[in-house]
Amino acid sequence: MGAGRDHPAGVALLPLPVSVPQGAGRRRSFSWRPALLTATLLVIATAATAQTESPGQTLKRVEQDLQTDKALQRQLDRQSQTLQKELDELRDRLVGLADQERAQEDELAHLEESLTALETQERNQAEKLEGERQQIAALLAALQRVARIPPEAALARPDGPVDTLRSALLLRDTVPALRARADALAQALTRLAETRETLQAQRSRTYAARLTLIDRQKEIGQLVARREELSRQTEEERQQVAQRTARLTGQAADLRQLMDRIEAERRAAAAMAAKREAERLEAERREAERRLAEQRAAEQRLAEQRLAEQKLAEQKLAEQKLAEQKAAEQRAAEQKLADQRASEQRAKAEAETARAAPSPPAGERLPVGGRVTVRYGEADRYGATSRGVTIQARAGSTVVSPQAGTIVFAGPFRGYGQILIVEHSHGYHSLIAGFGRIDTAVGRRVATGEPIGLMPADGSPDLYFELRRHGQPINPQRGFGAPEGKGQG
Repeated sequence: MGAGRDHPAGVALLPLPVSVPQGAGRRRSFSWRPALLTATLLVIATAATAQTESPGQTLKRVEQDLQTDKALQRQLDRQSQTLQKELDELRDRLVGLADQERAQEDELAHLEESLTALETQERNQAEKLEGERQQIAALLAALQRVARIPPEAALARPDGPVDTLRSALLLRDTVPALRARADALAQALTRLAETRETLQAQRSRTYAARLTLIDRQKEIGQLVARREELSRQTEEERQQVAQRTARLTGQAADLRQLMDRIEAERRAAAAMAAKREAERLEAERREAERRLAEQRAAEQRLAEQRLAEQKLAEQKLAEQKLAEQKAAEQRAAEQKLADQRASEQRAKAEAETARAAPSPPAGERLPVGGRVTVRYGEADRYGATSRGVTIQARAGSTVVSPQAGTIVFAGPFRGYGQILIVEHSHGYHSLIAGFGRIDTAVGRRVATGEPIGLMPADGSPDLYFELRRHGQPINPQRGFGAPEGKGQG
């Protein structure tokens, strides 16, 4: 029996250097080159001294190798925790950036409305000034014609004295009025110049806000890509840790078998030297077997006890689930009865109340910013009663999770396009449709306000948001804290 043949392969135990992200753009590396060199030298030393060292020396060396592998396992565990912490910090940063983008979209919409009003005001002032200018030009032309007539010619005109006096009085009254209108025209021109300056400044602010919004959307896109990369890297690291743990467990068993074989060889050699030693070793072997049998019997009793406890726990869990199912059925029956008693007049009053509220209640978060075009309980564009809300958003806007939960469906579904279903606590589910792109996957945990996708990049896209509790649709604008049975359709 050769020690080099029975010793576990040391190279398989050595982990590769893994880079751990630190911050948004830096990386920190854990270097295990000293451990790699030590383990390699141990493998070479094993092949060189396998035929010369004693069984006790071999056993001691194998135990040292096992301790080294356990230290490497602890380093892998700490690395996985560091990756998960950075992933959580990145998710929190994405939530903050999504809120900033929502605020910038609202500011841009306000600036665009103000810009439209200023442009309308400029056109109205310009048209009014053009009319005043034409009237004043006509009066000035008349005065110029009268001023060209000499006094002698005026006295020699065939008109009577009364007509001549009337013309003089008319000219005397016209000159102050014309001067006043000219002053008013000058003031109007000044106001028009100020309006145009304000309009130019407003256009500059609007252009700057649009550039800031584009930069914010690019930064969110980069962070979303970084989040996906960290998620994949964390999963790969966890798989590596699991594989290393399995290998270490198997190698520990191999080391135990090696020690048993070395002890058996030692007993066989002693038996060949003396018969008394052989009898003593046989007695020791029988004693070991007796103890092993007792240990196995104890383990069997412990396994039976654990199995009984497990069955009892499963029975209690089944009873609890049955009670919960009965309670859920009872609540569903009560809810159905309450819905049947609800009248159409109450539904109309609720729709009018919802229509009178221009924005969702405080503390409630819609998946995307924009204008609500169809509210809960209103007729949609197909004439059917809407069981959710439809939001007209800006092209390319970021869509966020309205509440923390787990993604249970993501992708195309029949004629609804790209949809996403998020499972929340307390029986809530969110159904969101109208994505241009989905940036998450099934099974992924998302935080409140975390970006989960983008709206289509062109036109004025619509996002459909439906909120359900225990399978029944409720008014999304009442929020997750609405009492049960209120606002259901």
